[in-house]
Amino acid sequence: MRFEHPHLLWLLPLLPSLVLLFLWWSNRARRRLLEQFIQSRLLPELTVGISTARQRARALLFAGAAGLIVIALARPQWGFSWEEARHKGLDIVVAIDTSKSMLAEDIKPNRLARAKLAALDLMQQARADRLGLVAFAGGAFLQCPLTLDDGAFRQCIDELNVNIIPQGGTALAEAIRTATAALKDDDNFKVLVMFTDGEDHDPGALEAATEASKAGMRIFTIGLGTEQGEILRLRNDQGKVDYVRDAEGQVVKSRLNESILQQIAGAAQGFYLPLRGADTVDTLYEKGLAPLPKSESGERLYQRYHEQFHWPLGLAILLLLLETVLPERKREPRTSSSATAHAVTAALVGLLLLSSPAHVLASTARATRAFETGDYAAALEEFDWLSQKHGEDPRLQYNAGTAAYRAGQYDDAITRYGLATGAQDLQLQQQAYYNRGNALYRAGEQQSEIPRKKESWQQAVKDYEAALKLNAADQDAQFNLDFVKKRLEELEQQQQENQQDQKDKQDQEDKQDKQNDQNSNDQQQQDQQQQDQQSKQDSNDNQQENSQGDQQDQQKNDQQDRDRQEPSDQEKQPSEQGDSPENPNENPQSGQDQQGRPTQPSNMTPEQAARLLDNLKGEEQMLPVRLTTPQSKNPPAKDW
Repeated sequence: MRFEHPHLLWLLPLLPSLVLLFLWWSNRARRRLLEQFIQSRLLPELTVGISTARQRARALLFAGAAGLIVIALARPQWGFSWEEARHKGLDIVVAIDTSKSMLAEDIKPNRLARAKLAALDLMQQARADRLGLVAFAGGAFLQCPLTLDDGAFRQCIDELNVNIIPQGGTALAEAIRTATAALKDDDNFKVLVMFTDGEDHDPGALEAATEASKAGMRIFTIGLGTEQGEILRLRNDQGKVDYVRDAEGQVVKSRLNESILQQIAGAAQGFYLPLRGADTVDTLYEKGLAPLPKSESGERLYQRYHEQFHWPLGLAILLLLLETVLPERKREPRTSSSATAHAVTAALVGLLLLSSPAHVLASTARATRAFETGDYAAALEEFDWLSQKHGEDPRLQYNAGTAAYRAGQYDDAITRYGLATGAQDLQLQQQAYYNRGNALYRAGEQQSEIPRKKESWQQAVKDYEAALKLNAADQDAQFNLDFVKKRLEELEQQQQENQQDQKDKQDQEDKQDKQNDQNSNDQQQQDQQQQDQQSKQDSNDNQQENSQGDQQDQQKNDQQDRDRQEPSDQEKQPSEQGDSPENPNENPQSGQDQQGRPTQPSNMTPEQAARLLDNLKGEEQMLPVRLTTPQSKNPPAKDW
């Protein structure tokens, strides 16, 4: 027999004392309630007939039930069956450089420590993938075969140090070949992730990467260190710090060789990433490993133990039922309905006792498991329940903020990290400020309005500065602080450019509006001038027509005057001639002379006068009329 949670069995030695304390408290509470309804002097009379032996028996039954419940919570297991574990994922070999150059402190605390932390972060990301570990320096060997056991992989990571391989140097080709051999017999998609500074002392790394690519392996390289490099320091047996020297006694300075790492990754269809900040492993898995096809494969058999907790649990429920139905008084007749009610009450109490402690004890474990499996929403819900139960514990708020951050709920993460900044633990407080700065930056990225984005990033800068005040050696906080400041400068420049563009656009629109107004005014002036010229031309034409009409009327009047004068002259002529004989050329009947001029006798008959008027009227009707077309001296301008 084995127990899944054997640490809970430590409650058994304490159980008798806890049961006695509970019984003493329950008796006092019951007596206090009775005294509220019954006088104290009457209590001895009412308790007559209560059996002390039965009270002790009930206490023993209750204590036995409590002990069995503790045993059930420890989950006893008896017997097992073999089952085959199957999974669907990738086969990933992590190769970590353990040469002495990894002791350089150009990234804190040193390159090797950061590589180990990054490998553990990769383990958290690749929950469904098999992981293996290769340690290499001047040589290489398989430290951990491919496995789904996170505990075994973590233990192998913790054992890495610069003395694990006695042969000095850095053999990248040997590490690639060792990883290829570890993945040779499997059909899953093969991946090699190398953590190294790239100082290769063994030629042939590119050829080994090309051969691995032909075998179906992809290589992703992670560079540790800086291009400026760092002098290597070691502690001797006396604890004194000494420098690593070459064969000539010169101090060795290690630098990051990014070119060889980029060439290796390119030859094996992967990519290279420098280890900067906290998002390097996330970027590696999201952009490099997650898109790769995953295959289902079988794993070795493992033992599945059979749970036996239901036996002590059932026995505990039975003891509670007996304790409930066993009376304290001597045997008396009891109705069936009362016994049934007591039995139901006992069953409900037993179930409550079983359910509540299990939930309380298992909630933290469930939250941790949910977080490690990537179910951040469930982890956040569990941490919420724990924080409400334990009174706003800063540690629980910090864990809830981390779950909210991983779930993409950055506003919720900001609030919870803010509660965690009030912790008494300075390290926890520093981490809360750092993570809240990350959440503020991510929340600002999601803002579409530049002022709100700028405000969020400025607050992130303040949190990074606070984190650095608490821990000035935090390189990640310094890197993030510089990065966010740079983004703020770019955002400020972009905002200024947008404002200048808006100003130029507004000036252009104002200029265009003024031009349109000027064109409209000019067009109105031209139209007004044309109207004035047209009116003037019409006036001139009317005057000309009136003048022509006046001339025609004047000519009529002159003609009538001449016509009136001619008969008068003719009337005078006979009187002057006296009794001369008539001119044979005259025709008195027609009233005209030989030249066709009208003549008027001295004595005109009414018929002759009427004919004369008719002739004059006909001449008036036949007067010529000139039709004129008005023309403008200044034609209107062309409207384009």
